[in-house]
Amino acid sequence: MDAITTPPAPTNEPNLTYAPGSPERAALRVELDRLERRPQSFKAHINGRRRNGGGAEIKVVQPHDHQHVLGTLRNSTVKDAEAAVKAATAAAPAWQRMPFDERAAIILKAADLLAGPWRQRLNAATMLGQSKTAFQAEIDAACELIDFWRFNVHFARQILAEQPIANSAGVWNRTDHRPLEGFVYAITPFNFTAIAGNLPTAPALMGNTVIWKPSPTQQLAASMTMELLEEAGMPPGVINMLPGDGLDVSKVALAHPDLAGVHFTGSTPTFQHLWRTIGENISGYRSYPRIVGETGGKDFVLAHPSADPDVLRVAMLRGAFEFQGQKCSAASRAYVPRSLWDKMGEDFLHEVENITMGDVTDFTNFMGAVIDERSFAKNKSAIARVPRNRHLTLLAGGQTDDSVGYFVRPTVIASTDPTDQMFTTEYFGPVLAVHVFEDRNYDKILTQMEGIAPYALTGAIISQDRQAITDAVDDLRFAAGNFYINDKPTGAVVGQQPFGGGRASGTNDKAGAASNLLRWTSPRSIKETFVPPTDYRYPYMAPDAD
Repeated sequence: MDAITTPPAPTNEPNLTYAPGSPERAALRVELDRLERRPQSFKAHINGRRRNGGGAEIKVVQPHDHQHVLGTLRNSTVKDAEAAVKAATAAAPAWQRMPFDERAAIILKAADLLAGPWRQRLNAATMLGQSKTAFQAEIDAACELIDFWRFNVHFARQILAEQPIANSAGVWNRTDHRPLEGFVYAITPFNFTAIAGNLPTAPALMGNTVIWKPSPTQQLAASMTMELLEEAGMPPGVINMLPGDGLDVSKVALAHPDLAGVHFTGSTPTFQHLWRTIGENISGYRSYPRIVGETGGKDFVLAHPSADPDVLRVAMLRGAFEFQGQKCSAASRAYVPRSLWDKMGEDFLHEVENITMGDVTDFTNFMGAVIDERSFAKNKSAIARVPRNRHLTLLAGGQTDDSVGYFVRPTVIASTDPTDQMFTTEYFGPVLAVHVFEDRNYDKILTQMEGIAPYALTGAIISQDRQAITDAVDDLRFAAGNFYINDKPTGAVVGQQPFGGGRASGTNDKAGAASNLLRWTSPRSIKETFVPPTDYRYPYMAPDAD
């Protein structure tokens, strides 16, 4: 087909409300009931075929009811990983030659399928497998993933259309945005179905083939996402999904000469291990692998004495405790002037104590459970520090119970010492550290909190004083890759607030933006001369006239 096309213009997918009596609420309950009744076998997807991994069996359970098994998977082995690399290599030539419009059509069809018949299937899987409430699942598994797919096509088209100028007569300059040589290794986390769907598909859209290793605790939604992509027309071998802990997969992928890139979201130590391994193997690769990662955060809310108490209260409640604090962007440290704390502290703590939590299929709950036993133990240990340290005071919550599910009550801990590990260590749970300071010390706190944690992912300033906002924007310029003014530090929207941070929080390649997609291309400059010279001599070489 000879055509210069324009894909449909993207708009952000509207959030459904799931209010009582709404059709989406009824449809979601049907899917929840269906998935709860039918345990599944989660298989690897290699070259378009499903097969059991050759390793040990792993149970996938509901975090809020860990005796309820959603299904089982078998760990992917070295043999499985080698088969996936072989499939990705074989699929690459045809996928690279496929016109961009055809690749884009697959991704756009996946978005429309998710917006329609797959919406409540994937939402239900995210609720049961990751203990998200109906609304948290909606903004993640439905809206954000739809947005990633639609906006990625839009941004990719912009990249392809960006061409060099031709400022020499008789010359045509072009840029060929090639895929990388080799395969991309996508490693995705448990906490966002949208991230798990975006990390393998963003490189694939740009013409790359992918080995995808999802988190075992997110496998229900991951398997469903893979099925959705196959229904949308994703060719065999383009994305190969390998369930399990990933140890053997990484052993193969990170040592393979054709490793072209790593697309990662997860913990900082794991990302540093991947980077270190790639560095140790650097002489064995055909090209230098692209390394893109979004990792941890110790995200902050800083309040100025002029802040609206109600705005601060909601920013802390939602920022710290939605999805049990298991967002990379979740507020886990807050700095509040004493005059403001005296106005809103009591109401805030009362709200925290009254937060409803439990089984997410009960729509009256605001929170579910943390993801697994390891996360539960980490947060329980953090809370247990309080009575052993005089400068720490438990203000709200603190209860933990793993008898039915991995439940950690939303917890607020005050510290008179803003250098305590509560302000530097990521617990990835519903634990908020608060430092109440004297109003006159605001400038000192602003300076102190800027670099106390190794991370730089998200942060917020709550203030009604414009000069204070201006100063914070400047003084905290490198402290957060996503910075919020009078809002919670969570909830980045694709196409509006491209997401990512620096320092120990990652490479800041901004998921949901053209800058991320550029990492999966290798540009080739093409110059064509229409009437080339036929004499090697230049005019200056002619002899002077007598």
